[in-house]
Amino acid sequence: MKKLVPPFSKETAAAKVQAAEDAWNSKDPVKVSLAYAIDSQWRNRDLFFPEDRP
Repeated sequence: MKKLVPPFSKETAAAKVQAAEDAWNSKDPVKVSLAYAIDSQWRNRDLFFPEDRP
């Protein structure tokens, strides 16, 4: 598969989202990690920072 990079058309954006979903659903940590930048910061959904509160 060709690397999907900006600028995105409607079709390439949909393909990028599908590729991300497929990687996540594979539950393969190596595949999933490729979708994130090296400096990404993970957090649990139940933890909110003050600026995230409604």
